[in-house]
Amino acid sequence: MKSIRTLAAIGALTLAGTTLAHAQNYGPEDEGRRFNDGSRVVCEDVEVQRNSSDPNRVGGTAAGAVIGGLVGNQIGSGSGRKLATVGGAVAGGAIGRNVQGNRQETTGNRIVETRCQRVYR
Repeated sequence: MKSIRTLAAIGALTLAGTTLAHAQNYGPEDEGRRFNDGSRVVCEDVEVQRNSSDPNRVGGTAAGAVIGGLVGNQIGSGSGRKLATVGGAVAGGAIGRNVQGNRQETTGNRIVETRCQRVYR
């Protein structure tokens, strides 16, 4: 039983060492670098979001849902008032999320970043 645990531990350490050997960070200066195993470093420009105080757009969704719920409550009457309130909240939340997303894109919250990775054949 003890030998099985020892073999399992050795196997886990070997796997961890192999994983760490492949988990290297490459930069633009490494682009085109070739390795003995036929792999090479490839870089590409990726658009990423930076400096956004609300990347999940919770504020726009919540504000839109509240406003939509209030409008739906005013429109509905009788037993349809609850349905109109819920429908207005759902529609308002979707609209608010979309408006905030469009606003974040126009205010320059996205930048282009160069990311490099090792590509195996």
